[in-house]
Amino acid sequence: MRIDVLTLFPGMFTGPMDESILKRARATGKLDLRIHNLRDFTHDRHRTVDDRPFGGGPGMVLKPEPIFEAVETLKAEGEPPWVILLSPAGRVFHQGIARELAQRPRLLLICGSYEGVDERIRQALVDDELSIGDYVLTNGALPAMVIIDAVTRLLPGVLGDEASALDESFSQGLLEYPQYTRPAEFRGMKVPEVLLSGNHAAIAQWRAEQARRRTAERRPDLWARWLAEHAAGDSSRTRTGSQGAAENPG
Repeated sequence: MRIDVLTLFPGMFTGPMDESILKRARATGKLDLRIHNLRDFTHDRHRTVDDRPFGGGPGMVLKPEPIFEAVETLKAEGEPPWVILLSPAGRVFHQGIARELAQRPRLLLICGSYEGVDERIRQALVDDELSIGDYVLTNGALPAMVIIDAVTRLLPGVLGDEASALDESFSQGLLEYPQYTRPAEFRGMKVPEVLLSGNHAAIAQWRAEQARRRTAERRPDLWARWLAEHAAGDSSRTRTGSQGAAENPG
């Protein structure tokens, strides 16, 4: 996958994007990450990227010309990217969206800054808007890094063990079950006996129960969504089964 990032602060990506899983993904060619400085697409002596908002008000707004030129230039380099604006107005990023994005061959992330971007950028260039939560950050660089990390983990071969991604929190709509390692007893705290039993069916059942319990206790919002989704799925299967029984009696 190729991911382009358009930002005023390319230096913020140095370090986080060069460590751990992201470093390996880039080294093996599974992730082609390219960071672009928005000021490189300006043509005046001061490399101006922002201006005062029409109608007055505090702060500065990112101008349309550099961003339009940057996006159009990058689009011409190959596979058309899915263009995402990092913005507080976007839909809140979650694991399901990460899975959606991981299916795309190329992404282009536009990092907002200052008071935001000229609205014409949204109207003409952007395919999607994403936010990583209801709080204010200095600019869109950190949200871009979060999205890059979450998406890269889902690319084939990046984690090595594909099953591990399926067990992680949020992958099945639930928090992950508790994890333990050696020693089996530490300061009087013991690992649950079922995990030492070697009974894989019992272990799987315990983990599923623990994931549901942990989600219900710690994230009632996720639990309610999970219950609603599974209720809808059960209802759909029941209708399908009833129709099949009617069409194929006996």
